[in-house]
Amino acid sequence: MARKKTANGAAQDISTATTSTDSIPSPPSPDRPPGPLSLPPLPGPREVVKVNNYSTTELKNACDDAVKRYLSRPELFQQNHQHTDVRLALGWLSVFVAGGTGLYGYKVEFEQSKPVVWVGLILYMLLTFTQTLYSYFIEGDIVFVGKRKTFSKRIITERITLSSRTIPVSSSSSNSTPITPPQYSLSLSYVRSTSANKSLLAKGKTQARAPYSRFFDAEGGMDGDAFERWVGEVVEEGMGGLPASKES
Repeated sequence: MARKKTANGAAQDISTATTSTDSIPSPPSPDRPPGPLSLPPLPGPREVVKVNNYSTTELKNACDDAVKRYLSRPELFQQNHQHTDVRLALGWLSVFVAGGTGLYGYKVEFEQSKPVVWVGLILYMLLTFTQTLYSYFIEGDIVFVGKRKTFSKRIITERITLSSRTIPVSSSSSNSTPITPPQYSLSLSYVRSTSANKSLLAKGKTQARAPYSRFFDAEGGMDGDAFERWVGEVVEEGMGGLPASKES
């Protein structure tokens, strides 16, 4: 991060942009489906999103929700809810086990109900532990999994996965090094194939990050247009298009 002086002599921070990419580039062709930046914006008024600027959890959740809304448009990708469905299934199953065990223990004499109550307790703990392991090791930081099928002389299948995390504030003991504000980091994995996934057309990975202050004003209001443009650049880069940027 560099600093420059404005006309009144005040110092102003300037953030530079870098991205990390690892992709198999695909030349422009009719087989390349349209990316998000080639589509017109959604009609109608935009939902107002306002958060607490001092809560990185609220900032990240607002960005994650915006990613899902933007990429799950009918013209783009159909969202896969597998991770959410698995967590909900495990959660509801553990609730039913706990409720059934409690009801059985209430209706049956204590000594007689102890074996069943112990089984229910152990099963509840196993389900809860499995849900935690699934969220941590399998779902991880994934916020969006999408799929799209298009037809251009052949059926083309695209799969996209986006993961996000917050990069916390970083500071240095040296006065010459400015403080870096918390940033939103977005990682993307993209695959385009045909012939029932037997023929790989393109494959890409990219990562970009930007400070939350780029998308939220001083009152916590979110600039949805700016955020969607940034996400669109990240997706286009993963698809083999223009390079994404962290900061304007």
